[in-house]
Amino acid sequence: MNIIRYSEKLDHIISPEQTAQKLASGFSFSEGPVWCPRTNQLYFTDFPNHRIYTWNETNGLQLYSDQSDRAVGLTLDAKGRLLSCETLTRRISRTELDGSITALVTHYQGSRINNTNDVIVKKDGAIYFSDPYSTALGDTKDLDVNGVFRYDPQSGALDLLVEDFPRPNGLAFSPDESLLYIDDTTEQHVRVFEVNPDGSISNGRVFAELDTEAGPGAADGMKVDEHGNVYVTGPGGVWIFAPSGERLGRLEFPEVAANLCFGSPPESALGNTLFITASSSLYSLKLQVRGAV
Repeated sequence: MNIIRYSEKLDHIISPEQTAQKLASGFSFSEGPVWCPRTNQLYFTDFPNHRIYTWNETNGLQLYSDQSDRAVGLTLDAKGRLLSCETLTRRISRTELDGSITALVTHYQGSRINNTNDVIVKKDGAIYFSDPYSTALGDTKDLDVNGVFRYDPQSGALDLLVEDFPRPNGLAFSPDESLLYIDDTTEQHVRVFEVNPDGSISNGRVFAELDTEAGPGAADGMKVDEHGNVYVTGPGGVWIFAPSGERLGRLEFPEVAANLCFGSPPESALGNTLFITASSSLYSLKLQVRGAV
């Protein structure tokens, strides 16, 4: 891993001497990592092979499911249950604590949603997800828009929040959840919106542009740390931006970095390990900051 520094402020996030560790490899395209404090392990997907894996320091890599319905993004709901963006079934599903699967979102106003990609959960339990259509996934498009949605698991209400993205992808809240960041794979940028009291979003603007000349890759996964710094996988690796939008640095990997999350292996301070799914491999990197709680 190479560390590209655009600002000395990056030294407060990652030590200049720090390097990444390769934890596992051999995947077709790894994606969607999420750390589960309840089970003390990482979940992530190898979506072309319809698989979900787990990893922790005690057991290493374990196959969790080989019938994921081509899941891409994963997260946990307010009760610690696994949520999956299933691109084959075109839905958001929830894995119950007994292992059974519940379909949460399949249609919007009578039309099948497109190909759910990323999913995050607000502290009030509301589920936000991106739903870009992709011809590469080999299915028809029933819904006219490539949108970002909010689903209320209590009422069952599904609201379209924004629909002017060519291909919305990664999602992340600021630490206080007053802002929602959305990146776009086609436009290669990140937009930020204000989150209103009712969960809707407004006043969107471009927050950061990714440099397509930096290397292979495209705007994809996104996370925020405790100080509000924004981490985006994109061309040339993992980009790190200050809350102001200032470029702080970029982490170059030998493979295309697709997604990332913060986690807490036993020997780490709470949440200061960054896990990166990069094409055929899974990496970890110790930081000097924690993920936003």
